[in-house]
Amino acid sequence: MAVAPLSQQEIEDRLTELPGWSLDGDRLARVYRLDSHFAATALVVHIARIQDELDHHSDLTLGYHTVTLTVNTHSVGGAVTPLDFELARRVEDIAPGHGAH
Repeated sequence: MAVAPLSQQEIEDRLTELPGWSLDGDRLARVYRLDSHFAATALVVHIARIQDELDHHSDLTLGYHTVTLTVNTHSVGGAVTPLDFELARRVEDIAPGHGAH
């Protein structure tokens, strides 16, 4: 399935539905702050599973109590696409204290 870049307005509109997410240059970005390093590590593992299910992968940085996620779609020249928002929404759904459980 072909995926197309979103316009700046479409990105801004979709970001209103994802509190905590922002546009950082040409990437969607989010920092999660967790209660422990172990919890942050567990979140990375769950994000990796979602990425494999979607066959769409972000850059993840594991910190002491943080997980930083940035994503865009390389196959369309590094633009933000609906696929990036799908990944962000799925991560929100499993992030402790952030999504539906």
